[in-house]
Formats: sequence, C-alpha cells, structure tokens
Amino acid sequence: MKERFETFTVLINRISRNVRKIKNREMAEYNLRSSHISCLYYLYSAEELTATELCERCEEDKATISRALDFLEENGFIICKTYSAKRYKSPLVLTEKGRKVGKKIFDKIEDVLDKVSVGLSESERLAFYKSLAIISDNLEKITQNIK
Repeated sequence: MKERFETFTVLINRISRNVRKIKNREMAEYNLRSSHISCLYYLYSAEELTATELCERCEEDKATISRALDFLEENGFIICKTYSAKRYKSPLVLTEKGRKVGKKIFDKIEDVLDKVSVGLSESERLAFYKSLAIISDNLEKITQNIK
C-alpha cells in the first residue's frame, strides 16, 4: 500500500513539474507563465472564448484567469471583441502577436504530446487517459466530501 501511494504521488508530481519546466523554458522569451500559456492555447484552438469559458477549459479559478487575461491584454496578445455588461462574458480573441505565439504554443504542445506517447500504442494511450480521468473524478469526489 505504501509503495502504491509513493509511486502515485511521485509520478504525478514529476509529470506536473516537467510540464511546468517545458512551459517555462519554451515561453521565457515572451515572459509568459503557465496560466498565460493555457489561455493562449485555448484561444488559438477555439479562436474566440469568454473568460468564463477559459476558466472551465483551463481548470483555473476566476481570479487566476482574470490576472492572466489582464497581462495578456496589456501586453498585446489578446483583445476584447465587444464589451458586455459583464467583462467575463465578453468574447476574447488573439491579436496578430497572440496568434503568432498561440501557434508556437499549439505546435509545441502537439510535438510534446507526440514525444510523450512514444512507446505507447493508441489503445494504451487511450486506456491511460481513461484511467487518469477516472482517478481525477474520484479525487474530485473525495475533495468535495472534505469539510
């Protein structure tokens, strides 16, 4: 049992740390953080999203996404297409600079995903993601019951 816990937590932490390292190294020239990268990736993929939609896709809280969007807007990566009564419901789009960096992020993520899948068959990869989703959902249920 102890070995199972150690293996699980160590591997999850190592994966998370390595993903952060890749994000930080690849985007250092743009002074971007992890939350910025996620926003640019999803905006590049979808072309237009609201802050609310980005919160859902990035699995981040409203404050984190709000700070990320402020930075991205101030630094010319995104613009707000229209302004509704509630800013977080207004559609956001990438500027030319944002599209350029978004494409670089998108391409790098595709490259990394190809590299991390080396040695796995398609069925093994799908089974892994299915297992990971089940574990994530179960952990979510556990945390909801903690008071």
